[in-house]
This record gives sequence, structure tokens and C-alpha cells, in this order.
Amino acid sequence: MAYNNDRRDNRRGREEGSELIEKVVSLNRVSKTVKGGRVMKFSALMVVGDGKGKVGFGMGKAGEVSEAIRKGIEDAKKHMETITLSGTTIPHEVMGAFGAGRVLLKPAAPGTGIIAGGAVRAVMEAAGIRDIRAKSLRSNNPNNVVSATMQGLRSLRDAEQVSVYRGKPADELTKA
Repeated sequence: MAYNNDRRDNRRGREEGSELIEKVVSLNRVSKTVKGGRVMKFSALMVVGDGKGKVGFGMGKAGEVSEAIRKGIEDAKKHMETITLSGTTIPHEVMGAFGAGRVLLKPAAPGTGIIAGGAVRAVMEAAGIRDIRAKSLRSNNPNNVVSATMQGLRSLRDAEQVSVYRGKPADELTKA
């Protein structure tokens, strides 16, 4: 019977140790037409991050709002990724694309804040980026905008990562 206590302790430690930022990007009522009429459900797009460079997003769908949000958070936690940061901003300008969504991300000076729209702002706050300028181009569908933002953040590289790839010292790359 002692093993039950161990499992309970592990669960308690996991809940206390995970201080994650959870943001609702969009909440949608969706319906499916069946023989007897329409079946209503809720769809939630969630963003989860630790505020230190790890961020993920996920979708959840259920008959109740709270259940859809819970499922979205679980999905986002499964798909968390580490992104490259340069202090409180990003190392370089990047364009993220997914479907019809395009997001332009530009680094900003300390103290600028997050200059971005709703879906992009949620991702930046969860990731821990405090200074950035962003512009959502073409699509304003939250699913595509969040996916494009994540694709852009995934493609970020700092000088050390590029120097390993090119086989040159990092200080030689930063001079130019």
C-alpha cells in the first residue's frame, strides 16, 4: 500500500512545479447538423508557456466551455517547444507562414513592449517575449495566425547556432 502514497506525492509535486501561463486565444461555438437537428459544441484555441522561452498551442473541443479549455491546455502542453530568445526580444526579424496566415516578427529595443494583435500577443506573453513588434498579414483567422507565429518562432536562430551550421566563429558572424 505504500506505493499509493508515492504516486500521490508525484502528482502533488507536478502540479506545484509547473507554473505555466495559460491563455485563451479564441473560443468558438460550433455546430454539427444531424438527423435530429443541430448538435452544439465549443472549440477553444489555447496557448501555454512558461514565460522563459517554452511555448505551445492546442485545440480542444467539447460540449462545455470549461471542458474544451481543459482539452486545449492538455494539447498545448503536449506540443510545447523551446524558442531562441535574445534577452527580452528575438534575435532577428522573421516571417512566419501557415496556410493563408503570415506574421512578420521584428525585434524591438528594451522597454518597447509587445506591439502585436490578439493572437500573436497571447503567444508572445506566454513565451516570455517582452519587447517585439509584430504585424499579422493576410489572414486574421486565429488558428492560422497562431500557427504562423509559432512557425516563425521555430525558425529563429542566434549567432552561436548559425556559427555551428556554417563552421565559422560566432564573433565573425556578428561583425557583419
